[in-house]
Amino acid sequence: MSSLFFFFLENMALIIALLYLALKAKELLFPELTESKLLVVLSILFIGFLTFSVMYNPYIHEGMRLDLREVPLYFISYLGGWKVGILSAVFPSFYRYSLGGPTVIEGILQSVALPVIIGSLFRDKRTVNKFFVLLDLKRMMIGLLVFEILKSLWMWATTPATFLIIFSMMLFAGIATLAMGMIVNGENHHILIRKELEFYSNQDPLTHLPNMRYFRKKVQTLVSQHVPVAIVMLDVDYFKNYNDTHGHQKGDAVLRSIGQLMRDYTRNKDYVARYGGEEFIFCITDPLDDHEALAIVERVREQIEQYPFEGEELQPEGKLTVSMGVSLHSCHKTLDQLIGEADQAMYQSKRNGRNQISAFAAEEKRESRKII
Repeated sequence: MSSLFFFFLENMALIIALLYLALKAKELLFPELTESKLLVVLSILFIGFLTFSVMYNPYIHEGMRLDLREVPLYFISYLGGWKVGILSAVFPSFYRYSLGGPTVIEGILQSVALPVIIGSLFRDKRTVNKFFVLLDLKRMMIGLLVFEILKSLWMWATTPATFLIIFSMMLFAGIATLAMGMIVNGENHHILIRKELEFYSNQDPLTHLPNMRYFRKKVQTLVSQHVPVAIVMLDVDYFKNYNDTHGHQKGDAVLRSIGQLMRDYTRNKDYVARYGGEEFIFCITDPLDDHEALAIVERVREQIEQYPFEGEELQPEGKLTVSMGVSLHSCHKTLDQLIGEADQAMYQSKRNGRNQISAFAAEEKRESRKII
């Protein structure tokens, strides 16, 4: 009995150690928490290897090879569904068949096929990103109990396993599966909390746009890699007047709407952020030429001008508009220089009557800016 006890402890230690290493590798290889075909393939290969490792040094009882192979197979089927479970079970099934023995068919059916079936049936099919969710441990353990009861009755009827061996296998399988679930939940919870903190540390709470910390980090990478960029500063015209007339809540709604319009009418590879107050900033990444960059800026300006903001008819110009400044030529310039140039050009737009775009022109040393 003591040898059986320590054998299952070894199985559990192996499962837990390899699972922990796999979770750390997953965190390193998939930092964005996005499920992909590569992640699914690697998970299948890992579970196949883990099951093989558990099966490699079994406890032998009257020709029966006893181990906890059902634990990783049930777990991956509960986590990923029947397709992932079946693919994970292919190599363990061939390996068990190659070993032969009087209970080879029973071993494959009871401890390879059955856990895949039961795990798949109890899986919560509403989960989308299945490899990064927090598992329902109660549901998982209920499914495991159903599996263990079916398996135990089957073993009792078809194999020479004793009640003590069957009960011991059930107990240790339950402990090992619960340990796997708790480790996965602990690691996923840690990752999700860290991602949430990163998200809020990079987001403007009012507009839900990225903040300047995030903007600088991303655009500085482009500048360092000498990717051509155009930096655009945007300021809401007569915004204090709008706030004083309609109140800060409606003023905040205006800022959120402008932020969304900027998202909608820039490209996926561009970066949009709130600069502060009623000012916004965005980076046009790798424009074909100045004409394309200015066309994007003009599209944003037009869409904001045409948007039906509540109460805009009380603005000095009868509508809510923005003034914009652009720094077009990023070669041999720092990000701070580009932002400064865009800021100067934006204030030129305001001096020239608002609701327009100005582009900074370095060659005009006295004026330091040019109207477009």
